[in-house]
Amino acid sequence: MAQWEKLQQLDNLHLQRVDELYSHEEFPMDVRHYLAPWIESQDWHKAAQDQSAASILFQSLLENLDTQHSRFVQEGECFLKQRNIRRFKQSFQKYQEQPWILAGIVWWFLTKEQEILEAAQLAEQVQMLQVQQSPVDSDSQRNLQGRITELKRKVQDMEHNFKCLEEQQDEFDFKYKTRSMEGNVSKEESLQQTKILQYLLNRLDTSRKALLNEMSVLLDADEELITVLVRDELAEWQRRQQKACIGAPEDTSLNKLEGWFTMVADCLFHLRKFLRKIDELHGKVTYDHDPFKTQKPVLQRRVDSLLTALLKSSFVVETQPSMPQGKGPMVLRTNVQFSVKTRLLVKFTELNHAMKVTVSIDREAPQVKGYRRFNVLGNSSKFMNMTESASGGMVADFRHLTLKEQKAGGGGKGINELSLSVTEELHVINFETLFELHGLSVTLEASSLPVVIISNSSQQQNAWASVLWFNMLCSDPKNIAFLANSPVATWPQLADLLSWQFLSTTKRGLEDDQLNMIAQKLFGKQQSYDTCTISWARFSKEMVPGFNFTFWAWFDGILVLVKNYLENLWNDGCIMGFVGKGREKTLLKKKQMGTFLLRFSESIKDGGITFSWVEYSVDGTPNVRTVQPFTKGDLSQIPFSEIIRNFQILEAENVPVNPLKFLYPSVPKDEAFGKYYTVKNTAENPYIKYIKTKLVFVSKENTLEAKSPMSTLSDRDVTVPMNGLCTPHSEEAAASSDVLLHSDCLFSDMDDATDLLSPLCTVDLEQSLQEYMNDVNLILSEDQAAAPAPSDLACYSLPCSSSLF
Repeated sequence: MAQWEKLQQLDNLHLQRVDELYSHEEFPMDVRHYLAPWIESQDWHKAAQDQSAASILFQSLLENLDTQHSRFVQEGECFLKQRNIRRFKQSFQKYQEQPWILAGIVWWFLTKEQEILEAAQLAEQVQMLQVQQSPVDSDSQRNLQGRITELKRKVQDMEHNFKCLEEQQDEFDFKYKTRSMEGNVSKEESLQQTKILQYLLNRLDTSRKALLNEMSVLLDADEELITVLVRDELAEWQRRQQKACIGAPEDTSLNKLEGWFTMVADCLFHLRKFLRKIDELHGKVTYDHDPFKTQKPVLQRRVDSLLTALLKSSFVVETQPSMPQGKGPMVLRTNVQFSVKTRLLVKFTELNHAMKVTVSIDREAPQVKGYRRFNVLGNSSKFMNMTESASGGMVADFRHLTLKEQKAGGGGKGINELSLSVTEELHVINFETLFELHGLSVTLEASSLPVVIISNSSQQQNAWASVLWFNMLCSDPKNIAFLANSPVATWPQLADLLSWQFLSTTKRGLEDDQLNMIAQKLFGKQQSYDTCTISWARFSKEMVPGFNFTFWAWFDGILVLVKNYLENLWNDGCIMGFVGKGREKTLLKKKQMGTFLLRFSESIKDGGITFSWVEYSVDGTPNVRTVQPFTKGDLSQIPFSEIIRNFQILEAENVPVNPLKFLYPSVPKDEAFGKYYTVKNTAENPYIKYIKTKLVFVSKENTLEAKSPMSTLSDRDVTVPMNGLCTPHSEEAAASSDVLLHSDCLFSDMDDATDLLSPLCTVDLEQSLQEYMNDVNLILSEDQAAAPAPSDLACYSLPCSSSLF
C-alpha cells in the first residue's frame, strides 16, 4: 500500500500529527494528495544531492501540476481547486534556479511521514499485545483473511519457482546449442552428451508439469475465494446496506471487502504475468509433448474468466441515491439535486483517474403501460479517483444529478398494465465503466437499489413507506414490480423496522413493551405476535378504523414530532411513548399521588403527546387523569419541558395546583426535566417581550363523568396573546367581550377513557389570579386597549357544562 494511503487510514491522534506536519507552507498537502503516486515513485534524496536530477524532477513536477489542473477542468471540479493548483505551481517557481532545495524539502516531508507511520505501527503493536482481537471480525472473516494471505504467499513462491525453471531451461538451452556448435566428437562423447541433454530435458519437462499443476491448484483456490467473496461476503454487505438504508445500525464499510478483492485480483494478475512468461519460455525451448503448449491456453481461459467475474462483482454503489433534505435515501424528487457514489473494490493506483463512469436510469425499463420515463441531468459522467474517498478508495462521487420526467410518450403503451401509484413505482439508476489494465478489458455495470421518484414534498411520507417495505422484504434490486404483488411482513420483521426508524432518527429505539403496544393496536390482544402478519395495504394504504389516516401516517407523525420537539426527552427515556390506556392505568394506580407518565396519542395523525397522572380520593381510590394531547403547533411555541414544569389544574375555589410530581416510576419532576428548563425566571422568559409574565397551562377541574362527550372551544374563536390573557379573535367577539362556546363540536378522542382535562390560557403575574378569574370581561377590555399585538398562542377548550372560569 502506498505511503500516503497508509497515512489516511491512521487514527485521529496520528492524523493530527500529519496535519501539524503540513501546516508548514513549504509543501502544500493538496499537492502531496493529488500527486501522491508520482511523488512516492521518485528518488527525492538523490535529487537533493544531484543538480541535474533535481532539474528533471522539478520540470516533471510542474508538468504533473498542469495535468492535474486539466483533469479538474475536464471533470468540472470547483473553481477553488483549479485556482489552488495554479497558485501552488507559481509558488514553486521560486526554486527554478535551485531545484535541489525543493527536492530536499519534499524528501524531508516524506521522511517525517515515515516516522509518523512507524510510530503508529508501534502503537498498534502495543495495543495488539494488550487487547484481544476485535469481536467484530467473525471466525469466517478471520478464516477468509488467512486463506487470502496464504494464497498471496503461494503466488510469491511461484515467482521463485519460475526463476528456477528459467535457470534450468537456460542450462539446457546452453548445452544443447554448445553441442550443435561442436565439431566431430567421438561416438562415446556424443552418447554421453545426449544422455546429459536427455536428463536435462526430462528434468525441465518435470518442472514445467509441476509448475503448471501448481498454477492449476492456485486457480482452484482463487475460484473458491471468489465464490466466498461474491456469494457470501459481498451479498451479506449488500443486505447490510439495505438494512442500514432503512435505519438499521449496520456496518457498511467497504474497506475489508476492498482489501480482499484487491489481494485476490492482484494474485490473478500475477498469474496472468506468469502465463506471459510461459509464452516466452515456450518460444525459446519446446519439444514433443510440451505441456506448455497444451495446458497454457486452458489456464489462460480460467484466469481471465475468474478475473472477469471478480471485476464485474467489484463495481458497487457505495452510497445509495439521496437528496440532502429528503425523508431518507432512495426517495428522489424531480428537478431536485441528489447524490450517489460508486466504488471499485479492486484498487490499483494505475487506474486513478483512468476509469470513466456514466450514469443512466431504467436501462431495463419494464414494458408496462403508464410507467414513467426520466432523463438524468447534470454531470452524468465522472472519472473514478482516490481523492474523494476518506479511505482512499476508487470512487466516482456524483453530487449534482437531477431527474426530469419525459413528457412526450412518457407513459408508453407497454404490454402489461400495473395499478401502481406514483409513490409505489420503482426505478433503478444504472452505472457503467470500462476496466482496462495489463491487456485485460472488461465492461463493468452496477445499479442502485430501487428508488421512488416524486414531484411534490407531500409525497415523501408514502414514498418512504415504499422504500421501507421493499428493503425490508426484497433482496432483488431488479424486482421493480415488487409492490404490485408484495408478500406480507411478519411482526418480528415489522417490529425491527419500526424500532430502526426511532434508532436512526434519535438515539433510542423501541423497547419490547412499546412494540407490544403497537402490535396490540395492529392485531388486537394476542398471546404471541410472532406469527402475526401485515400486508402492504394495511401498512400504508388502508385507513385506521374510525380515523382518516393510515397506520404509517400515524407512526411517522409521532416520529417527526419526536425528532423536531422531543428528541432529548426521548433519548433520556423520559417518554414512555407507546403505552396503551389499560397498561397506563395499571402502572399509575400502583404509584404515589402525582406520579405521571408521557405517552403518544393514538388518534392524532400528525403526532400528539399527552401526560396522565394518578390522584387519590378521600377514601383512597386511585383516579388516573389525562390532559388533551399536545401537537406540533403547541410544542413549536412552548417546549414540552416547560409545559410539564408549569402545568396547573384549578381545584376547589379556583386554586391552581400542579398535579405532576414524579415521573414514572418515582423520579422527582425537576430532577427528570430540570436540565431542559429554558425559563429560569420571568425576566429571562424568551416568550414574553413586554411585561413580566409567565406562561402556565391551567385546566379547570372536570366535573363530568369519565366517558361523557365534551364540547370544545374552537381554536379559531379564542387565542391567547403573549402576555397570557384570553382575547376573542374575531372583531364581533371583541366588541361584545363574549367568548363563544360551540356545543355542536364534540370531542371523543379514543385516548381518553379517563378524565380528559383541557389546558386553559396562561396567567398574568402582574394581576392576582383570583381577580383574573372573577372579572374576565374587565381584563379583556383593558388589555385589548393597552397591549401590543404579539403573536398568539392557541387556547385549549373548556367543558361545555361550565361557564368560562
